Amino acid sequence: MTPPLTDVETPTQATVATAITEHSERDENVPVLSVRGLHKHFVLHNVDGRRVEGLNGIDLDVRAGEHIALAGSSGAGKSTLLKCIYRTYLPSAGTVTLRSPNGPVELTGLADAKLAAIRGREFGYVSQFLRAEPRRGALDIVARAGIARGMDRETAIEAAAVALRRLHLDESLWDVFASVLSGGEKQRVNLAAGTISPPQLLLLDEPVSALDPANREAALALIADLTATGVAVLAVFHDLDAMDRLASRVVVMRSGRIIESGPPDQVLHHLEGVAR
Repeated sequence: MTPPLTDVETPTQATVATAITEHSERDENVPVLSVRGLHKHFVLHNVDGRRVEGLNGIDLDVRAGEHIALAGSSGAGKSTLLKCIYRTYLPSAGTVTLRSPNGPVELTGLADAKLAAIRGREFGYVSQFLRAEPRRGALDIVARAGIARGMDRETAIEAAAVALRRLHLDESLWDVFASVLSGGEKQRVNLAAGTISPPQLLLLDEPVSALDPANREAALALIADLTATGVAVLAVFHDLDAMDRLASRVVVMRSGRIIESGPPDQVLHHLEGVAR
């Protein structure tokens, strides 16, 4: 028999609000990216089969709205770490777990088709080099990235135009095939494509290396806005100024290991000459 209405415990608005708040706080405490025990070795088949260790047991968490800058000398493993997370390189051991709307996803063992389905949409990678389809213009490349993340075509084109203007790419170049653009122009197109309707996690590998000072400033301002909107960023920069301006945490790597981690004001002062 159904009990009288007066006997049924009905949650109050305050109770519902508290539950929503607690759920939101639990979500914020879950890292967007969690890396555990990550190893990567390379076998040099043309040099007597020699084995080279690229990563040696990396543990790292990145949370929403956090910008982690990877520092260390060349060969420390910074770019290798990004490529193993994005699975351009297949890790030799360890786990890479991405938070998703449907629960955690372990990327290292994910089938290629499933990985392709979430690349770009849920996590993205921006390298210093643009690898675009041939005979496509800059506006088309950036708009297609937005469409791949769920934007309709008209909205994506408008957003692409905003991003390209913000990065100071002359409008006369928007319909020019990207293959004939300069290195700095390609880099700005690449950054615009990576940040339009950005995914929850963005991996940046030297995204401003080919830019002159004025365009570098515009690019750094665009990247700074990402974390303000809750995007988790894991980035490689080769200058201390960019790390100081953008990073909430600096992680120092050496020989494929993390040797130090902390706020920029505690880490950067003794990194002169090491960041490269």
